[in-house]
Amino acid sequence: MQTVLLVDDEPRMLDLVELFLMPQGIKCIKETSGKRAIEILKREKINLVLLDVMMPEIDGWEVCKEIREFSKVPIIMLTARSDKLDLVKGLNIGADDYIAKPFDERELIARVSALLRRFSEVEKDNNLNISHNEYLLDTENYSLQYRDLTTQLTLKEFYILKALISRPSKTYTREELLNAAWEYETDTDIRTVDSHIRNLRDKLKRAGFPTNEFLKTAWGIGYKWN
Repeated sequence: MQTVLLVDDEPRMLDLVELFLMPQGIKCIKETSGKRAIEILKREKINLVLLDVMMPEIDGWEVCKEIREFSKVPIIMLTARSDKLDLVKGLNIGADDYIAKPFDERELIARVSALLRRFSEVEKDNNLNISHNEYLLDTENYSLQYRDLTTQLTLKEFYILKALISRPSKTYTREELLNAAWEYETDTDIRTVDSHIRNLRDKLKRAGFPTNEFLKTAWGIGYKWN
């Protein structure tokens, strides 16, 4: 049984989400404090975190940032806001996905199930590393390597890079990369792909990767790994 950590300062919301997820065979641990949620993650096996943004004491952005300092567990942000800047902020600090409140039960289940399934596949796929030129996408360590450089990836970043590096001669449309990263029908804004790519470029640049030489923009179409 997989375990999801639910973090929200509203107990009624925690109970509602648990009511949706338990019939799917998912164990839920509920927590109203961001600080206590971080401690739970440090001592227990958690497969996914469903994290509310607006919380007292320490908000979801800071909780996400602290989690990424020691864990690659998938994180879905729950937010009552629809501002695209919030989406970009979440992606930049390491969130894998987001759901805006109020949300549909089926959408919540689809997104949680897809992330759990994909993260499990990545952990099991230890012999399917993908390489192109001097780049290696490491499925065991969930990272991208270039010579002696290594950087960790979020789940969405991993699947976007997997598509690009697997077929380096192909130019992918945003729609194709959205499908590669989500694998289920979603109303996610297609420009979310741009946010992921921008975050990837910034991350790789900070790590010393010569990203501009490989991660190319095909104007009006999408992206390619050249």
